[in-house]
Parts: sequence; C-alpha cells; structure tokens
Amino acid sequence: MERERTLFLVKPDAVQRGLAGEIIKRLENRGLKIVGLKLMQVPKATAEKHYGEHKGKPFYNGLVEFITSAPVVAAVFEGTNAIEIVRATNGLTNPAAAAPGTIRADFGTEMGRNLVHASDSAKSAAREIKLFFKAAELVEWTRDSDKWIYE
Repeated sequence: MERERTLFLVKPDAVQRGLAGEIIKRLENRGLKIVGLKLMQVPKATAEKHYGEHKGKPFYNGLVEFITSAPVVAAVFEGTNAIEIVRATNGLTNPAAAAPGTIRADFGTEMGRNLVHASDSAKSAAREIKLFFKAAELVEWTRDSDKWIYE
C-alpha cells in the first residue's frame, strides 16, 4: 500500500498533563514517521473549520472551546496505513470503552477529555493537514530504518 499522511493532535488535556512525549513516542514506536510537528495555540477560526461538520450539534461549542483552551501539539505522521494505525493506537473515542493498551484507555476516563485527535480518512487528513500546517512546514525526508519497517 502507498504511504499516507494523517493529522494528529495531542489535545489540551494531554498537553496539560505532560503526556505529549509519551503519546508521540507510541506512534513512532509503531513505525510512523513525523513529517510535521509543532506546539500551537489553536485559533478559534481554525477550530471552527476543523469541527465544521459538527456545527449546529449540541456539543459543537464545547469542542471549539476545549481545543482552544490551551496549547496542542499538532503533528503529521506518514507511513503505510498511517490513518488506520493512528486511529487503532488512539482507541475508541470514549476512553471507558477503549481497548487496554490504547492511548485513550491508558490515559483517559471521560469522552470530553479523550486526549488525542486523528483524521478519520484520507480526505479528512488532506483537509485537516492544510488547516494546521503550511506546505513549507512539512519535511520530506528519508529515514534509514524504513527498510526495517516496510517491505
């Protein structure tokens, strides 16, 4: 399969708890490569676009308020099946229902504080990456260990 890219956010709750490094390490340990990484305060306009599909739903304002409440670590990961791998590593949205060993199960307890965000499809990933990163902020590079990760 072709390598793909996905947006990944370490949300304010995880940043505030000092979990960003541990969370990012889990994705690198899975074999994914970082091609973009930054600490940022999400502007309200970006948050509104990011969660645009939920506009009008009762939880929309809470999503925007939360993601803009403190810094996030925004990342773009690249690899074969990157979207699927990141979502599986995250676990279900509700930490109480997430499988043991996933980020959300290991560090979360409530749905409103579920630590991370990941794109759910290639189409979403392309849209979301453009919201959080300029093209010049993404680095094309060759990782020597890729030959030991990918066939």
